Amino acid sequence: MRINTLAIVGVGLIGGSIALAARRRGGAVRIIGIDRQAETRSQALRDGTIDDAYMDLTAAACADLILFCTPVDTIAAGVIEAATHCRPGTLLSDTGSTKAAILRDVQGRLPSGVEFIGSHPLAGSEKHGLAHASAQLLEGRLVIVTPPPDSTDTALSQIRDFWTVLGARVQVMDAEEHDRALAFTSHLPHLLSSALAGILPPELYDLTATGFRDATRLAAGQPSLWSAIFHANQTHLLTALDRLDEQLQRFREALRQGDRAALEALLQQGKKVRDVL
Repeated sequence: MRINTLAIVGVGLIGGSIALAARRRGGAVRIIGIDRQAETRSQALRDGTIDDAYMDLTAAACADLILFCTPVDTIAAGVIEAATHCRPGTLLSDTGSTKAAILRDVQGRLPSGVEFIGSHPLAGSEKHGLAHASAQLLEGRLVIVTPPPDSTDTALSQIRDFWTVLGARVQVMDAEEHDRALAFTSHLPHLLSSALAGILPPELYDLTATGFRDATRLAAGQPSLWSAIFHANQTHLLTALDRLDEQLQRFREALRQGDRAALEALLQQGKKVRDVL
């Protein structure tokens, strides 16, 4: 399926990568970018990432598919505003790392014939900005799609086809289940990376090597973006933290007791999972 006009709100790493992939793979006839930053709009036009650039959501009126690639705490309001400019048959989606709160906020607030279906590409980087966008970012990656209960088969098929054309694999999930899972697989790892980096004393900076830098890579992500994600997924992230506390307590007790066998068993447990991944 080929979209006539694709609108991307937020032309950064993810939005720019989607635009580049859609252009390379023929996913859209025309690609427009909506971004408040003048330099981002200019850069996206200069390098051919998009065909036209706009500053506000009134441009949504000409789009068939609108993708919000903005922080999770701005998506619902943006979708509701953009929908007022949309004609019947327009589909809206997003790339946010949390889903349930967005769906709840949007539910029942869209004009007749305009639908919103959540999406979350499990792809990205600690880097941000259009300069780091890549047409290959989505190739072979999983995109989780979270339709609301009243979504139509047509809209669901449309968004699944769109991501597939971009080279991604698609899995449909309940929004709450998505948030519960991502608390463990994405949000907790970022929190841990940041916490580990945050406790390093300055006098030890020169003694860090590959291990510490690999373990703290995610801490380079945008704090404002991730604080919004943590806040939106607070309940499930706290549950994940509780599970981590239990595991850390096992390590702490094994160390306190000098129980090398217990330490090795815990390390083996982690290695087994990592080897599978």
